[in-house]
Amino acid sequence: MSAGSAAPGTTASPGADRTRPLAPAWHGVDPSWSRRVAVDGHDWHLLDNAPSLTGPARGVLLCVHGNPTWSYLWRSVLTAGAAAGWRVVAVDQLEMGWSERTGAHHRLADRVAQLGRLTDALGISGDGDGVVPAAEVGASRGARLPVVAVGHDWGGVVVSGWAVDHPRELAALVLTNTAVHHDDAVPVPGLLRLARRTAIHSAATVLTPAFLEVTLSLASPALAPEVRAAFRSPYTTAERRRGIGAFVEDIPVDASHPSHRELRRVADGVAALDVPALLLWGPRDPVFYGRYLRDLRERLPQADVHRFEGAGHLVVEDADVAGVLVRWLAARGIGLAAAGPEAVDGDTAPHPRGTDAAPLGPSGELPVRGDSAPYEPLWAALDSLADTDGPAVVSLRDGAVTTVTWRRLAADVRHLALGLSDAGVRPGQRVSLLVPPGAELTTALFACLRIGAVVVLADAGLGTAGLTRAVRGADPDVIIGVDRALLGARTLGWPGRRVLVAGAGAGAGAGADALPSRILGAEGTYRDLIEQGRRLESAGIELPPEPAPDADAAVLFTSGSTGPAKGVAYTHRGLAGMRDVVADTYGLSPERPFVAGFAPFALLGTALGATSATPDMDVTAPATLTAGALADAVAAIDARAVFASPSALANVVRTAGELTDAGRSALGRVEVLLSAGAPIAPERLAAAAALVPSASAHTPYGMTEALPVTDVSLEEIRQASADAASGTVRGAGGGTCVGRPVGRARVLVVPLDDVGRAAGEPTDEAGVTGEVLVSAPNLKDRYDRLWATEADSRTWPGWHRTGDVGHLDGRGRLWVEGRLSHVISTAGGVVTPVAVENAALAVNGVRRAAAVGVGPAGTQQVVVVVETDPDAHAGARRSWSLAPAGLARTVRARSTVPLAAVLRVPEIPTDVRHNSKVERTRLAAWAERALAGARVGNP
Repeated sequence: MSAGSAAPGTTASPGADRTRPLAPAWHGVDPSWSRRVAVDGHDWHLLDNAPSLTGPARGVLLCVHGNPTWSYLWRSVLTAGAAAGWRVVAVDQLEMGWSERTGAHHRLADRVAQLGRLTDALGISGDGDGVVPAAEVGASRGARLPVVAVGHDWGGVVVSGWAVDHPRELAALVLTNTAVHHDDAVPVPGLLRLARRTAIHSAATVLTPAFLEVTLSLASPALAPEVRAAFRSPYTTAERRRGIGAFVEDIPVDASHPSHRELRRVADGVAALDVPALLLWGPRDPVFYGRYLRDLRERLPQADVHRFEGAGHLVVEDADVAGVLVRWLAARGIGLAAAGPEAVDGDTAPHPRGTDAAPLGPSGELPVRGDSAPYEPLWAALDSLADTDGPAVVSLRDGAVTTVTWRRLAADVRHLALGLSDAGVRPGQRVSLLVPPGAELTTALFACLRIGAVVVLADAGLGTAGLTRAVRGADPDVIIGVDRALLGARTLGWPGRRVLVAGAGAGAGAGADALPSRILGAEGTYRDLIEQGRRLESAGIELPPEPAPDADAAVLFTSGSTGPAKGVAYTHRGLAGMRDVVADTYGLSPERPFVAGFAPFALLGTALGATSATPDMDVTAPATLTAGALADAVAAIDARAVFASPSALANVVRTAGELTDAGRSALGRVEVLLSAGAPIAPERLAAAAALVPSASAHTPYGMTEALPVTDVSLEEIRQASADAASGTVRGAGGGTCVGRPVGRARVLVVPLDDVGRAAGEPTDEAGVTGEVLVSAPNLKDRYDRLWATEADSRTWPGWHRTGDVGHLDGRGRLWVEGRLSHVISTAGGVVTPVAVENAALAVNGVRRAAAVGVGPAGTQQVVVVVETDPDAHAGARRSWSLAPAGLARTVRARSTVPLAAVLRVPEIPTDVRHNSKVERTRLAAWAERALAGARVGNP
């Protein structure tokens, strides 16, 4: 900083600027944090929260910014750190922020060394006394505090270099959107290439604030004006922006660059670190692509990872990086236990204690339901049926029926496994399967599992944007997909080598696939790999050893109905547990073939040796299943069970008039009807059950994280309704009954407080409404690369917080009342939506209903939005409006709570995967605007 250009609230002195900001006008920064330190004749500015600490510090968070930001980036970490007892020192690198403009060109090695000398002077590292008085605030100089190195952008490289050079002080490494290695054969990111071009470099980075402004524009949501002003404040002139240009020029783009050697030293050193590490990432980053996160994961295999979906390059601005960082430090037990929140073990977050209602074990923890069943891998049934010529997988499409026998399926699985292994797919590598349900998907799934590859399943029902987030988040090594999936992979830059599945089981040869393979960037085809595997088997090559039961097996993506789809990681043991509980609950076996209108059950059924048929439908849109298509699939294999989603069954009921006598006869032989994927109203289940009069109708409660957890039959639902009406069973009613836990599953609830937060102790007391908590042998292993999400879900180790709200009744049945995020907080207390919706659905002609809250929390009003059947209500397809008087009066009369309004819309929005889960959050925002008089269209 030169004379005459001091920070706001400072007084400038002649010569080198060693002025100290007295009261900086930086939004969100405590003026007492601003500090200046002279080291080696250079003047550094830093933000240091030591004055805000009220006792001894747990340790030091050393935070280093990148280009073109400054220490202001870390203000949220400074605040959160102070509250948790951590001293946070956020530096401005020389030529940057409010540190001195020396005029020198600092290379990466210079910056790493400079940071080390600064921390020596601050008493954070080294043995000298240094400058330091502020280091004595909140910590004794006599005891060296553990240091957590924290970096962003190119500050991540600098602080990583410091970490490598200071193993004695280093306690952990935390990196956000950065890179410590760049493959010389790959161009640097486009934004940096553009900024480095000779013709525009100086103009973009120094003469104008273009590079700075582009970087600030990457924030999502957009930065507030006062925050933008603070980021701009040190860079108001070309003279003060010279460091920005020099930083861009110092990016080592190839081996000839002066900083390349230091970058390689830092990268190699990071790979040798054995301290805890945390990678916090914004996936929407046009600078640090997913490949940089992959490189960091490979160098730091011990690292926990959390991807903030929707966040980008300025992830510290976009997401709660500070909150996750502080929780992670506590969960990992990092730092001195001298002050701040109580540390917790493992992946858990602090949780409340204090009531006697929770059924705790002897140690004060919730008992976990263990798995005592013997482990048998998913492919065991295929091996046992390998010499059987009966049908295994049957697919119906456009009037044609394709059948694959058990003999053929087992051989294809074996040969594809050999082919994949020969192509370099190794245990632990990830393979994304973008193939519709059918023989090809089943073959690829079991082949990958057999060789220990981790299967990634995210269906096309997520939509292009959702599927892109899922695939990039999982970061597969290989994609096996149909042509349109590989076209998307190539167009959208999805990671992974590509293998084409062509012909949908038509058996197209290599020659037929050669042209599309080249166009789509595929290295080969599914059939090529099977043929190669057949040759290898003939040559006596055997399959690799089986993976261990507790090795990762699959990453299954959630529906995305409650936010961005999340990857759920399962071990082989966990998938086997899911198979076993489905078999035990629904009697699946080789003697009970079934129709799978809900894809997950087709794969589990194959693992049980049960013949499955996929009906002629668009699997990405379950509501396309018709009664005729269902009957054809049942007849094709003489199915004894049918699994489908609520929306699929609803369309089956609507199209029942097309059934032929043969179709009705086929449906009459079905013994089990299962509605899965989302809750279903009893009336809807009964209507579907009427089409399969000999079947026992069931609906399970579960989720991608644990499937199933409970089960209930239509008869049990009717009994539960009778119990609710008579009042003879405590807790009966007030939601949708989903039955009792199945297998070795266990269910508790975490009671809600007055504003709808799950804040109590887990209990199995009847009639207590709260967040549903589950434990089961088939529970997920973890959320994939979502450390904070996993920590939130594991408040009690071995148990999963579902995010659903419900209660148990006096007979141990679970009643689901909605999502925790959809609880309505009224002046009279909390209202859960499902009971209100079920009452509305009982009104003649109402096809869908949603109960939402409008207004401020604590005084919200309940609004019901309905979609009506055009055959029952004139105007059902017209634009939204207040519901007709008669309809509104009937809905209000049936409601268990007062309603502020009843609105009618032509269509209630639902999730894209199941077409069943109502998007209440979206509807609530829409209803609030509509009732406030804003011009809105249909939701």
